Amino acid sequence: MQGPAAARVYRARPPRRSRLTGRAAMLALVVCSLVVALAYPMRQWVTQRSDIADQRHLTEQAREQVKRLREQKDRLQDPAYVEQQAREHLHFVRPGETGYTVVDGSGGDRRPRDEGAADRPWYDNLWETVDKSDRTARTS
Repeated sequence: MQGPAAARVYRARPPRRSRLTGRAAMLALVVCSLVVALAYPMRQWVTQRSDIADQRHLTEQAREQVKRLREQKDRLQDPAYVEQQAREHLHFVRPGETGYTVVDGSGGDRRPRDEGAADRPWYDNLWETVDKSDRTARTS
C-alpha cells in the first residue's frame, strides 16, 4: 500500500518560510518613513488651505462693507437725504417751521423708564451725561 497515494500523504513538506522577507521589510520601512516624513507638511498644507479660504471669506466681507459704505457716502452727498435724516433723527426744523413733540398723555415722565440711550434723541443723552458728571463731581 505504499503506492503513489501514500507517498503523497507522507511526503515531507518543505519548511515554511516567513512571509516577511527582507525586501518586504525594507518596503514597509520605506513606506512608514514616507508617511512620517510627509505627515507634518501635509498637515501644514491642509491648515494653509483652510487659512486661505478664511481670508477669501474675510476679503469678500470687506468688499461688501466697502460697497455699502460707498453707497452711504453717495447718499450723504445728496442734500435732500441729509436734510431728511436731520429732520428724522435730530428733530431739526427749517426756519419759520414749528416743531412739535407729541407726549403720550400719561401725565408722567415723557418717556418710558426702560427706554435705552439708543431710543432717545441725542440731546437727551448729552444732557443726561452732563447731569451724571455734575452729580459725580458734587459727591466727590
